[in-house]
Formats: sequence, structure tokens, C-alpha cells
Amino acid sequence: MAKKTGQHAESTEKLSLTFDDNRLLPGLYGVHNAHLSYIETLLHVTLKAKGNFIYIEGEQKNTHDARQLLMSLYDMVRRHKYINEMDIKSCHSLLNTPTNLFGDVANIIQIGHKRVVPRTHMQAVYLQNMRASDLCFGIGPAGTGKTYLATCFGASLLANGMVERMIITRPAVEAGERLGFLPGDLNEKLDPYIRPIYDALHDMMPASDIHKKREAGIIEIAPLAYMRGRSLKNAFILLDEAQNTTLMQMKMFLTRLGENSRMIVNGDISQIDLPKASPSGQMVSGLVQAEKLLQNVEDISFTYFSSHDVIRYKLVQKIIEAYESE
Repeated sequence: MAKKTGQHAESTEKLSLTFDDNRLLPGLYGVHNAHLSYIETLLHVTLKAKGNFIYIEGEQKNTHDARQLLMSLYDMVRRHKYINEMDIKSCHSLLNTPTNLFGDVANIIQIGHKRVVPRTHMQAVYLQNMRASDLCFGIGPAGTGKTYLATCFGASLLANGMVERMIITRPAVEAGERLGFLPGDLNEKLDPYIRPIYDALHDMMPASDIHKKREAGIIEIAPLAYMRGRSLKNAFILLDEAQNTTLMQMKMFLTRLGENSRMIVNGDISQIDLPKASPSGQMVSGLVQAEKLLQNVEDISFTYFSSHDVIRYKLVQKIIEAYESE
């Protein structure tokens, strides 16, 4: 429990924080207190660790933010044993998230003892929108967790009996490659492209369950063309890489939505790989048009991610920012 131990000036103060399990502190502090040094840089505070005490000194708001951050990270170490700079950065980004927002969605993606929580403010918003909207768009760069969170959320709906099927699709368009040129049957052609979806599914359920549900048609992963002519009821439906849909494909997909279904559309409009419609320009993306047409339609939500939401190696975030500034 943290307590105020004194004040140096009106705008600065010193707090102390006590931890009840010394065994967790090496994971919290980092090698040679590297994690504490990183927190000092993030929040412009001074941290001094003595045993199971940490003394925090700095401007009032910064010291309270540091206390909250350290408590969150301590809880993370208790659950996961290890943390890294990315975990610290993610927790830091949530410091000013409204309590009701983060609190409502923090435990929503859960199957048994397996739990996924938002790691940035926009991820928390995204989860809230997926829960509240029949149709939810997630737009932003790679590495922001759009596909991972949507897949985990869909798996939780399926496991909890809120939907009967889980359908994941994507357009068969890639930069410099087409599925038809790849060896193997349909599943073998698709598997390399939907590996992130499998990774998310494996985080939420055993591989044997995934295999059985795919064999039974409860989990379906297919190209977008296979959605034509269907009405998808009692289902969770995810369209990934939606920036590579044509105008007609997007309209076709969106009109598949049936009763008691939840539809998620993810894409990065800065990474459109559609072929050129004519020598004068690129084909218009169905995601770009849908964003313009559906902004004010009830029961449809849009969540926008930026390079600041990237949860990957920090150099990747710098690369994305460099391209965005071009």
C-alpha cells in the first residue's frame, strides 16, 4: 500500500510503495533495475528501491502516475512472472484511460483461466466497440492488435455459447503474389496468410479443439469469395485485410450479416495492394468507401489506431512513423 511520506514543495512530493512478495521484485525491477530506469525516463520521477520498498519522488501527478504504474506492473509480474519494456509502455499508455472504460472491458476476453486484456487505450476502446456494436471497423497499421483482439474476442463468444459459429475471411490479394500460384489445396494455400489468426486461437483454446471445430464447420476460415450468397446467422464474422476488398466485395460481405451475429472488419488503408483499375490510378478500396458511407449509421462503430498503438519492437513503431510522415 502506498502512502505519502512528505513534500519538498507545493508541486513535488515523495511517496513510498510497499510490495508484499520479495520474490516478484527481480521481475518488476529488471536486470540492474533497468525497468525502474525506464519508468523514471517515462514519467520524469526518481525511484529508489530498498528491499520491498520503493521511494518515488517528483511532481505530484508524476509520482501518482508512477505509483499506479508500478502497482499495475507488479500485478502483471504476479500473473506472468516476466515483463519487458513493451509491457511497461503499454501499461503507461493506460494510465489516463477512464476507469469505467478499462474496467468494463479488462476481463471480457476470457475462456476458462485464459484471459486477454487491452494493452493500450485504443485497444480498450476497440473491445468496448466490439462488444457494443453489431458491426465494428478497426482501422490502423499492423502491430496494433486488431486481428489478435478480434480473433480472441470471437473465440470467447463461441466458447461462451453466444454464437454458434466463427467465420474468418480475407480477400485473396497479396503484394506480388496470388493464391493460385501457391502449391497445395485451399487450406494449404490460405494457412500462411492466416497464421496470425491461428496464433490468437491457440492462445485461447487447445489445438485439438480448434481442429475439431474446423472439421465440424464451427470454425471456418475461407477466402472472401466463399461468402457470396450466404446469410450468416448466430455467428462471429471477421474480415481481415479489408483494405484489399473491391467496392463490390465489401458490399457483398457486409450484406451477409444475419440475426444474432457480430461482424468485425479490420484493415490498414495505408497498405492497399489492389491492382490498378487503369493506367491513371489504383482501384478504390472497399474499406475506404465503407468508411465514408457508414460513419453515421447506427449500430456501426469505427476504431482508429495509429503508430502510437503499435505493440511490437520499438523500432517497428519508428519505421511506421517514418512512413506516415512521408
